[in-house]
Amino acid sequence: MTAGGAFPDDRTPDAAHVPEGRTPFRSAWRDVPPRQVREFAALALEEVPALAQDILREIRAEYPGLPVVLDDSGEPMALIGIRRALEGFVREIASQEGRPRYHLEVFQEFGRGEGLHGRSLDSLQAIYRLGVRLAWRRLAEIGQQIEIPPPAMYELAESGFEYLDGLVDQSVRGYAEAAAREAGERLRLQRKLMELLLSDRRSDSATGPSYGSGSGAAALGNGLGERAARVGWQLPERVAVGVLLRPAREAVAPAVGEGVLLDMEAEQPRMVVPDPDAAGRPELLRRAMTGWSGAIGPPVALADAAKSLRWAEAAVRLMERGLLPSGEVLHCTEHTEALVLLQPEELIEDLARRCLAPLEHCGPAHGRRLAETLLAWLETRGGAPEVAARLGVHPQTVRYRLRQIRELWGDEVDDPDRRFELELVLRARRLRGQLGRA
Repeated sequence: MTAGGAFPDDRTPDAAHVPEGRTPFRSAWRDVPPRQVREFAALALEEVPALAQDILREIRAEYPGLPVVLDDSGEPMALIGIRRALEGFVREIASQEGRPRYHLEVFQEFGRGEGLHGRSLDSLQAIYRLGVRLAWRRLAEIGQQIEIPPPAMYELAESGFEYLDGLVDQSVRGYAEAAAREAGERLRLQRKLMELLLSDRRSDSATGPSYGSGSGAAALGNGLGERAARVGWQLPERVAVGVLLRPAREAVAPAVGEGVLLDMEAEQPRMVVPDPDAAGRPELLRRAMTGWSGAIGPPVALADAAKSLRWAEAAVRLMERGLLPSGEVLHCTEHTEALVLLQPEELIEDLARRCLAPLEHCGPAHGRRLAETLLAWLETRGGAPEVAARLGVHPQTVRYRLRQIRELWGDEVDDPDRRFELELVLRARRLRGQLGRA
């Protein structure tokens, strides 16, 4: 119960608002004669300037690292805040206006300052508690000096701590505003860094080797290092870039860990993983990505980050078409065949039409069986028994099919270049599900 809260508009509590069977609350401070209250307030206000100085001195002795922020006149903002808080409290307890009102914007500024200097609210509240203890010690001496009854002073002490809670609320609000502003600024700078890092122009103009071990910073323009420093990101030698598919619109960002740049603003979030092969990094990402799907491009030199992004985007497109497994975050390096064979779709299809033209006059089912047999033969380079074992059919069946293949393609199946093209297009068709897997 605060002093302000203990001072209803009428001297006597309204019995209609008191629960049945309970004794109405009687404010001990309200029983103090108005003359004593005015005398107490006058003496306290006289003490405020010196008391504020003493409190600030004690706070600085207890917390020597506390920064000194001056207002336009050169007076410490902390001193102004302490003085205003003391004056506000004393005037409130001497008034008949009800609960204290908190219009001390300076305490919001204190909260903002704590957030911007990286300190916790715990330290700020500890400072406030120290100030309240020192202030109460002097107010108690004044109360004893003019003989205010102890019960009234106890009530006053309680109101002082509730008044402190109000000031803390102001600081918490300022702290939260500063934290949100700082987080927003950091995200903005991080997105700018990622935009520059993933720029195609940077990849095209970089002079560093794509897969070498030279310094990543040496291969980059001047702006990247400066932007990285502003968000505290140390330029790595190699990176891998990921593209994610949201499991839901409101999905919480994955906890990817220290050093991983993450942009959740894009429709398909992106991330830049530094030193992707470092000890523990793959396992950390695997755990962090639980529930997410997407793809992580191959590790490349820092200057070639855009290339890793392009492979990740290509993999995600294949996932969306059902040509790569979904429901997890894939590593492009584990799906090289699909990415190489399924990416240039028009070229592969054109090559397939030319290479597989002999099958046009076969029925769909028979043509598929011959294509599967041809691919198994090309992959095994073996005889009928090896191909039969791969397909799960009788060797005599394979011999029959191989004779048909010879009749359809003739000597082309003996030409190394033609065999390579045939295997290429047949593997692509198998990846698309148009042929069975041996």
